[in-house]
Formats: sequence, C-alpha cells, structure tokens
Amino acid sequence: MRGTPAAARLCVLSAATGAAACVIPACAPGARTPWGTLGLLAALSIACELAGRRLAGGSPRTGAGSFLPLLPVAAFLLPPSAAALAAAAGSLIGRVEQPPVAARRIWRAAQLALACCAASWTHALLGGPATLGGAGAPGGAGVPGGAGVPGGAGAPGPAADFPYALLPAAGAALAFSLVLTALDGFILAAAERRPIARSWRTLLPRALGPHLVHALVGLMMAALWRSSYGPVPALFVLLPMYLSSWVFAQYHREDAAHRATIRALVHAVDIKDAYTRGHSERVGRASVLIGRELGMDEGRLEGLRFAGILHDIGKLGVPTRVLRKDGPLTPEERRVMELHPEYGHEIVRGIGFLDEARAAILHHHERLDGTGYPYGLSGGAIPEFARVVAVADAFDAMTSTRSYRRARPVPAALAELKRCAGSQFDPVMVRALDRGLERHGWSAADTAVTADEPRAPVPRTRAGTDARPSPERSG
Repeated sequence: MRGTPAAARLCVLSAATGAAACVIPACAPGARTPWGTLGLLAALSIACELAGRRLAGGSPRTGAGSFLPLLPVAAFLLPPSAAALAAAAGSLIGRVEQPPVAARRIWRAAQLALACCAASWTHALLGGPATLGGAGAPGGAGVPGGAGVPGGAGAPGPAADFPYALLPAAGAALAFSLVLTALDGFILAAAERRPIARSWRTLLPRALGPHLVHALVGLMMAALWRSSYGPVPALFVLLPMYLSSWVFAQYHREDAAHRATIRALVHAVDIKDAYTRGHSERVGRASVLIGRELGMDEGRLEGLRFAGILHDIGKLGVPTRVLRKDGPLTPEERRVMELHPEYGHEIVRGIGFLDEARAAILHHHERLDGTGYPYGLSGGAIPEFARVVAVADAFDAMTSTRSYRRARPVPAALAELKRCAGSQFDPVMVRALDRGLERHGWSAADTAVTADEPRAPVPRTRAGTDARPSPERSG
C-alpha cells in the first residue's frame, strides 16, 4: 500500500476489521451456519467472477461486479455472518489492474461483505425469511432472537408469499446501497479528497436502481431455491442476467473505444500545436463546470465535456507552418486559421455519439453580436454548447501561461469576461462560470499548462486586449 494516503489506508483497515467482525460468528463453534448453501453460493460467485472477466473482454476493472445478482440471494437465504462470507469470496479473486492491487482487492471484499451483512440483517428484521416459504431454521447466527432466519437446506415447504416478499427485499437492497455508497464516499474523501456529501449525492442514485433490479432477481432465485424445485432451477434465473451483462459489456467496450478515439484526436492536436498543449482538457473541465451551474443532466454534461475537449480538433486541417508561425499572421493565413471550426466539424461529422458537441465545434468562435466566424451567427442562434465552450475557451486562454505572455489571475480573467459579456460572450454563461469558480475554485494545476517547446520572443501586441487571444494562437 505504498503511496496510498494514510487516511485511505485507515479506511481500508477499518473496513477489513469490520468485515472480519461480521464473518467471525459464522465460524464460531456451535454456530448454525448452513455450510452447504454458503459453499454453493461462494463457488457460484467465483465462477461468475471468472466468467465476468471473459464477458468484459479483459477490460481494466476491479472485480466483483459480475456476481452482484448473487449477493441478494446470499442476503435472503443466509444469516448475516454467512452472507458476508459468501460476498467476500468472489471479490477476493477479482481482477485488479490499478495499484495498489492488494489494497483494492481487500477494500472491495470488505465493502461487499459489510453491505451484504447489512442487507441480510435488514431482510431478517423486516420478516423477509418468513415470506420466502420453504423450511427455515430458527436461530440463525448473528440475528437478534434468531427467529425466522433460513437455514438454507432447500427443503420443500409453503410457496413464497408474494407480494409481501417485495418489501423486505427492497429494504435489503436499500441497506446494501446505503452501506456501499457510504463506504465509497469515505474512501473517495480519504484517497482523493472529494467532499463526502457530494459523493453520496452522486453515487446513491446511480447505485440504487441496479441494486433494486439485482434484489428482484435475487428474490426470484431465493424463492425457487427454497421451493420444492431446489437450487438447480434457481440458477436458470442467472441466464437472462448474463445475457444483459454481455450486452452491457459490449456497450462499455464501445464507450471505451469512443474515449480512446477522442484521446487520440486530442493528442494529435496537442502534438501539432504545442501552444495549446493541455488546453483542450481544461476547456472540457471548465465547460462542465458551467454546465453544472446551468443544471444540465449528466448525459448532456458528458457531451459538453466532449465538445470542450474537441473544440480545436479542426487544427489538424490547418498547415503546421501557420500554427507554429512565430510572427503575426498575414490576412491570408488568418483566413486559413479561421477555417479550423469547419475543418473540425467535418472531422467529427460521422461520429454519432458526439451529437450536440458537433455544433459547439463548428460555432465556438461565433460572437453574440454577430461578428464572429465562421457564419456570423448572433444571440440565441448560436447553439448553447457553443456559447458555453466559447466562455470556457477564453477563460482558459487567459489563465494559462503562454510563451508570449504570462497567465492572468482568475479574478482578472473573470473581469474581462464580464466586460465582454453581451457583445462577445453570453452573460448567462459568464455568470455560470463565476458561480462555479466561487463554489469549486480553479487550482494552479488547472492553469499551469501550456506550450512546452521553446519559442522566440513574441511582440506583446499579439496578446491583444480582447478577452480571447488572437486567432493564430487561440482555441
């Protein structure tokens, strides 16, 4: 765990200690642990994890995602301590490709063990075992009073009591999501210094839906498992889940290919125009900052980030001698430079997933007063994404050090943007950037990147007095 922040190491150690405390009662002498059911579920977890690696095409990830539908089954059929033990089995052999490998694997196993233990407790306390039918063995380890906890023998008995079984299952899914989200928030705060409350607000809505679906699948499997049919027919419920997992893996591979394409295009621009190295990524971050203040949903924010990152992609079509010219551009060279939005639009025209981002790439040099290029659009005729990227682009250009001038302080850059609001920039976007910077700031790491190749001194007049640098160097 070298290189891991001390706070993160403490989180991992605390989670591992808590998970061990949850698991120990299952192994205590005299505990009525249903080892047959526990062993079968643990073996299935490991098998699903190994199969999930093949479904994911070997993509980098921490394991334990592929057998998540089995965790509710463990929570519904096993006492809390045994459920925690079953949950840890698959995650301990999960694939981890980012260091520290041991710490990530231990963390994931402890996290799932604690979440599954909480789900089993909640299910038992809400009377879930009694609604599943079949034969239950009272006195499950680790449950207050021990009544109604299934022994997992799979003996014939009454049928599951629907729809009453749905409430305990939903409660267990909620408990699982809350524990998982809480632990994720703590580790992100410890390792990456993210605000805990913001992490919880982001992570819980994303986690709850999938876990409710997994709980429904787990409930069907548990009901079959406890019925006269036994465990084998219950396993067939996994087939549609693995079909959907395969489709989901295909989507993720396609998404990874999209991102790799974008990275390659941006890298090509950075190599060709060293004046703006790192500029595209920062414009993408500033664009998202503005979009969040405007209340855009996550889907549009992702598109807006792509727009910011790719806004300069058209520079690939501009001759290198023009991009790298040290002196002022001639009128003809300026006209060539001003074609880069159209070049960019042509480059990304066939990339369907970019959607609104294509309009931003084409129109991010339009001005609100109609004096911009390439088409001289004005006011609301300029697409919203283009108006956002225009402000983000200018802000980063002013706050980044270039070979021909030093970076302006953030307050000075904001003052210049406000001065030009209404003529060059959309005032709504400028105010959104102002609010976003007030909330989240703009660190030195965001502003300290630029040309990393030595250049001859350039006359100060090239920096100009406009809020945006002159077109020969501006994004």
